[in-house]
Amino acid sequence: MITMVILLALLIFFVIIGVPLAFAIGAACITYLLSNPLLLQMLPQRVWNGCFSDLMIAMPLFMLAGDIMSSGGLTKRIISFCTQILRPIHGGLGEVNIVDSMIFGGISGSSVADTSALGSIIIPAMEADGYPRKVAAGITVASSTMGMIIPPSTPMIVYSMISGASVGALFLAGAVPGILVGVCQLVFVVFMSVKNHWHPERSKFDAKQFWRDILGGIPAILMPLFIIVVVSTGICTASESAGAAVFYALIVGFFIYRELTWKDVWESVKNTFVSSASVMIIIGFTTIFTWILTMEGVPDQVGAFFTSLNMPRWAIALVFDIMILLIGCFIDVSPAILLLTPIMLPVMESYGFSALQFGAMLITGLAIGLCTPPVGMCLNVCNRIMKMPILEIFKGAAPYLCCNIVVLIAISLWEPLTVGLPLLFGYSI
Repeated sequence: MITMVILLALLIFFVIIGVPLAFAIGAACITYLLSNPLLLQMLPQRVWNGCFSDLMIAMPLFMLAGDIMSSGGLTKRIISFCTQILRPIHGGLGEVNIVDSMIFGGISGSSVADTSALGSIIIPAMEADGYPRKVAAGITVASSTMGMIIPPSTPMIVYSMISGASVGALFLAGAVPGILVGVCQLVFVVFMSVKNHWHPERSKFDAKQFWRDILGGIPAILMPLFIIVVVSTGICTASESAGAAVFYALIVGFFIYRELTWKDVWESVKNTFVSSASVMIIIGFTTIFTWILTMEGVPDQVGAFFTSLNMPRWAIALVFDIMILLIGCFIDVSPAILLLTPIMLPVMESYGFSALQFGAMLITGLAIGLCTPPVGMCLNVCNRIMKMPILEIFKGAAPYLCCNIVVLIAISLWEPLTVGLPLLFGYSI
């Protein structure tokens, strides 16, 4: 037990002095393994096994597909599409921002990509339309959380690798929570827009422009629907559907939107290499960390501790929600999934939570952490775009993040919100 305390103390020390999290985990693990040099022989094998997975092929391919679509004129067409479909409720750019994120999240699978791609276009447009700068940035950041909940989701692929749960079932388990977050935020934005007179004056209906915008947005919407259907029905594996998504993105970019160039494709490939490599490094080193925790019996000890509390199921769900929200403030999504899943999944299963419900709770909660200081990646991306203080962006996002917390509590207390769709498609829970 003393060695585990030393391991955790080293990890905290390396993080405090500014070592990147992946290398902080690796350095702590290597220091621990020096106590038994024979274990060092296992180090390369464990790192390789952590990253060597057919499922991991899907992650960079989904990233590449989203980047290519964004480079090929997707973003502005989604905005135009959403503007037209929100005409009946007199929606302003606040509502457009929310719906944009719901659609873009189903393409990129990443909240950070959502903030980066949409924020640079829609935040200045919202300011010009009368929205306060802080509100425009806050809505953009808060709505981007749907990017990693609505399928396809990169964090769900990482969770699937650790938990063994089906990717198709996880995609379906995240669909309802992701849509609920979007609907709650949309209702709140409508209320705030009406209260503060942020809605634009009604413009004259132009049928020709309406159909141009609708038809222009359809190719973007079809991609996430295609992925969900083929993966959930078993027609394709996650990796195969990710490859098909890249091919689809190229076809749309080159031949439908006709804005994609080979230079854009090369830039997308480079971005994907950098993004996926950083995740792979974290996965490799975190695999060693979880292996050490298992050797030391930490999951069993944690499970015994929670069992000894004799808490009701709803109470353990709320305790876990609070834990996720706190951890999400300090640790990025992928490392948090890799660290928490081996320890907490057995505990939650002993209380009757399925791997699907646990995964949806974990990812929905960690999505909020992307928008909370000090680590919040979406806050940092928005800061680079708008040159605003991170705390100001967070203050603008906080009221809308309350919608995420409401949905997190709902899916924690009512299991059908997460397992209903997988059961409908024939998955076993």
